Amino acid sequence: MEKISVIIVSWNAREHLRKCLVSVRETGKVLVAEVIVVDNGSQDGSPEMVVQQFPEVTLVRAGGNLGFARANNLGIKLASSSYLALVNSDVVVHADCFQLLAGFLRNHSEVGLVGPKVFGRDGRLQRTCKRLPTFWNTLCQSFALYKVFPQSPLFSSRDMEYWDQNATAEVEVLAGCFWVARHEAVLEVGGLDERFFFYSEDVDWCKRFTDAGWKVVFLSEATTTHFGGASSANDPFRYGIEQLRSNLAYWRKHRGLSGQAVYYMLTVLSHTFRLAARGLKMAFRNNPAVENANRFKYHAYCLRWLFIGKQAGN
Repeated sequence: MEKISVIIVSWNAREHLRKCLVSVRETGKVLVAEVIVVDNGSQDGSPEMVVQQFPEVTLVRAGGNLGFARANNLGIKLASSSYLALVNSDVVVHADCFQLLAGFLRNHSEVGLVGPKVFGRDGRLQRTCKRLPTFWNTLCQSFALYKVFPQSPLFSSRDMEYWDQNATAEVEVLAGCFWVARHEAVLEVGGLDERFFFYSEDVDWCKRFTDAGWKVVFLSEATTTHFGGASSANDPFRYGIEQLRSNLAYWRKHRGLSGQAVYYMLTVLSHTFRLAARGLKMAFRNNPAVENANRFKYHAYCLRWLFIGKQAGN
């Protein structure tokens, strides 16, 4: 039986990582041959916790925050199994999840990458199936047209709001919180693109799998819980900028400078639109919600970077 190598990248997410490793230990059984944790320079005791509580785990101390793509590639180089599970540190694996995903790959030789249905901490579905970025779906996202026409595929954002994700299907993109990849396919496609520090590496990887002739599939029967934000919550504004930086890099890589310029303009309009909307809410409420005020600051911060920080190389 083909085995799975589980690769987990962690940065200052000690308790999430511990719960993740417990779930892998409990659900992996004989299928999981090895677990590799790549620690991105955590200062919260994560590496020590791994050594003390999970002696079966291979711990790689990166020595600093290498980013998601580069750290995962370190784990991929060490992995020896037929299948590679790239699992976020804030994921709890459900019973039979690994078995279902590995079984699907075993029975479908044309599939290079498969992912489970993902639920959030509140039990609600997380939309991990996405479309590749286009000018149109970026515009629909920027001006919230998907909210005006929630059941329309035409006006959907990349998140495909019209689809309930209750069926197994070939998709364009699987969000990178939980993948199982065929090792053979990874050797052909290559690892994650390290120009993406955090964000967009999942979109790029899925596109490269498809371009190489491998199918990317969402398996609705397999399930997991993704708490979300275990690392990005440590510095949300910084990670917001990293997301902008990575998205711009993706558009330049796949659409050239002209495509990147169009995406840049749409992003400026999007943050301006949302900043104005948040400002109006705050102006007409005596006690604006903390979340609303924080989002206002976030959009202002992103706009400042787009106009000043990006040009300055920050």
